[in-house]
Amino acid sequence: MTSGAATRTSEATWTIAQVAEDFGVTHRTVRHYEDLGLISPERRGTQRVYRRRDRTRLGLILRGKRLGFPLEEIRTIIDLFDAPRGRRTQLEYVLGQIDERRADLDQRLKDVQDAIAELGEFERRCREDLDKLA
Repeated sequence: MTSGAATRTSEATWTIAQVAEDFGVTHRTVRHYEDLGLISPERRGTQRVYRRRDRTRLGLILRGKRLGFPLEEIRTIIDLFDAPRGRRTQLEYVLGQIDERRADLDQRLKDVQDAIAELGEFERRCREDLDKLA
């Protein structure tokens, strides 16, 4: 057994149940990300064996989802980490995506604030009309 193999066998591993519980997702969600190729656990027969890399990738996927990134953008960001330029390329790409996402969220926030103001004005007029009827 080589030292690399010895390290690999002594590396911490997790089952799908443990990973799902740790990240607060369902087994189905974890399998879905596997089906999409976003994570690729080792297989031992029919059992999935998750390593630290899978957990890191799953954490990045879930963070990306919370921030509103579509899965294809998340895939690109994660895959860039393995690109020859490594982290620099990933960070430059992510910064561009962050700018786009922020602009989208700022617009959504403005739209929600406008809708709330419009509802407030509509409510005020309804109350005035109701008072006139009393």
